[in-house]
Amino acid sequence: MPKFIFVTGGVMSGLGKGVVAASVGRILRWRGISVNAVKIDPYINVDAGTMNPYAHGEVFVTYDGGETDLDLGHYERFLDIELSRRNNITSGQIYLSVIEKERRGEYLGQTVQLIPHVTDEIKKRIFESIAGHDVVIVEIGGTVGDYEQLPFLEAARQIDLELGGDVLFIHVALVPVLRTTGEFKTKPLQHSVAELRRYGIQPDVVVARSEKPIDSTTVRKISLFAHVPEGAIFNVYDVDTIYKVPIVLERQGLGDYLASRLGLAKSPEYGDWEKFVQRLTSPKFTVKLGMCGKYVELPDAYLSIVEAARHAGAALEIKPEFVWINSVDVERDPDILRKLDVDALMVLPGFGVRGAEGMIECIRYARVEKIPFLGICFGMQLAVVEFARHVGLREANSTELNSNTPHPVVHLAPEQREVETLGGTMILGNRVVELVPNTLAAEIYKTTSIVERHRHRYEVNLHYLPKLTEGGLVVSGWRKDVKRVEIVELPGQFFIATQFHPEFKSRPTRPSPLFVALLEAARQTRQSSISLA
Repeated sequence: MPKFIFVTGGVMSGLGKGVVAASVGRILRWRGISVNAVKIDPYINVDAGTMNPYAHGEVFVTYDGGETDLDLGHYERFLDIELSRRNNITSGQIYLSVIEKERRGEYLGQTVQLIPHVTDEIKKRIFESIAGHDVVIVEIGGTVGDYEQLPFLEAARQIDLELGGDVLFIHVALVPVLRTTGEFKTKPLQHSVAELRRYGIQPDVVVARSEKPIDSTTVRKISLFAHVPEGAIFNVYDVDTIYKVPIVLERQGLGDYLASRLGLAKSPEYGDWEKFVQRLTSPKFTVKLGMCGKYVELPDAYLSIVEAARHAGAALEIKPEFVWINSVDVERDPDILRKLDVDALMVLPGFGVRGAEGMIECIRYARVEKIPFLGICFGMQLAVVEFARHVGLREANSTELNSNTPHPVVHLAPEQREVETLGGTMILGNRVVELVPNTLAAEIYKTTSIVERHRHRYEVNLHYLPKLTEGGLVVSGWRKDVKRVEIVELPGQFFIATQFHPEFKSRPTRPSPLFVALLEAARQTRQSSISLA
């Protein structure tokens, strides 16, 4: 039986509990310990696939096609592992499973109740995540006191009762600073721990989340009121990059404490991570990266893309300065693009009509002005639409945006035409993509076959390919299992777009080749503009 670490949060959401959980995993990985990670989301949705990006942030896609919470992206990036759809547990999944079992008569006439039936289903899902790992980190979403959390906290309490010393609880809570006096206030954390105790859980470790490092007096106060030894109290304060958090916690002794507490004592090796952070935070060059999309008011809607650009930047010692471009604003005033003076442009994933013409204008601007360009998913489909209009197919469009377009250069994939439910029915997860030799894509990836993750319903209409390729569009990537366009590019400039999502497989020390190539092209653009000036 492996060890379990449950991570809970208190006081308020958005404290970075997911980053703390991922950092704990990274710290254990530095010691050669095999780690798996699970995110519990108490909402009734079965998965994150149908949720609004404004409310929830990005949908992270796993290799097996799971549409999950964005924290799984943190886990994959920090732990350098691939997780499955089973690593994200929601109330919707649990209740759906319990109800289906009841309908099949599997409870043998029992009265189905929260305890033990719902909690048993939760425990079953958690235990399924063991899969040969030494430690399983389970982050319970939300904040202690939320009624939606109760079944999950109860399940965690029961696992602790069953396994005893093989279970450890980490509680993350806010320690604000009173602006008028500069004093740290621990009362919110105290109440949060008291609420956790009310459910039968005593935290073994407290992580105080604060704007600046807490002092020893604050540590003593937390220890006294939370009934946690001072040596088990750690502090995550504001830093310039989330990738510093594992190092901050390791230097405070969290790794040694966890290894000792769980009987996994090994020496850490984290030199590569330190080098990555050093390159990330001390760049030699800066480029302006235009980010055109329809959800730019909430950058978390594109979290994995932002992180992938940062990974690539660290490899090149380049800082990507993100210039967020609302595609709706571009529709109103296309001239704003010239005023931004960006070194490269990305057109980001999305769905629906709103802002689509603004995204098409961004693509046209990049093509005409020869600004390095990368389009992802919806951005790739709109790149095909823009090019089709350029080569004479007036009013060309995607049928997603205009079902009556005379030139449906992008249309619904055949397997999607009989789909009746929205959740979990897109083309999802890993697919093999074969690259065409002597193309920009092949040069970037330096191979002929890659595996990338997908999340889409629409595809390039092959009927129009002869007209598009005659006009100069190059198809440089095809899906292996079915004839589907995966990558398009234009010769003579850095202009490339992918149906897949390269951002999901980017790692801090193994960045996506596409993002590395884009930032390198952006650097060359910036250097050219400097020399011309």
